[in-house]
Amino acid sequence: MALSRAGGSDVARRLFGGSPERVRALLGAAWPLAVGAELGRRTEVLGVEKGTLRIRVPDARWRLVLHRMQPEILRRLREIAGSLAPWRIGFVEGGMAEPPALVVAETSPAPPPPAGLAASADTIADEEIRRRFLATAARYLERRRTS
Repeated sequence: MALSRAGGSDVARRLFGGSPERVRALLGAAWPLAVGAELGRRTEVLGVEKGTLRIRVPDARWRLVLHRMQPEILRRLREIAGSLAPWRIGFVEGGMAEPPALVVAETSPAPPPPAGLAASADTIADEEIRRRFLATAARYLERRRTS
């Protein structure tokens, strides 16, 4: 079930919809979940512009492959990001930035999510997406409390 239907509201929009930077962060985190870890490592989220998610790909071959996968990728992004998901994806060919080092474990555990958020997250069918969503939301909410 898409986040946009969780409890009749759009949880992702409430948590991440306040600024373009937060939407980009959400979609950046959602991208590897939507395309898979390997493809996520070979591509780079550049930003969101007027409903179009801009993705850097290494070459024309990858651009063509991802273009063909676009409907499925957009469906997966809608499942994760609800109404914050893009309407289309634009691909830019070019040299890839050095990927960040893989983080094996978090430096500090995420605080438990508020009860309402946990109940809404229970509607997310994919266990991995649900776990990552709750961890991200809890860290975001904790930062807001300490700011």
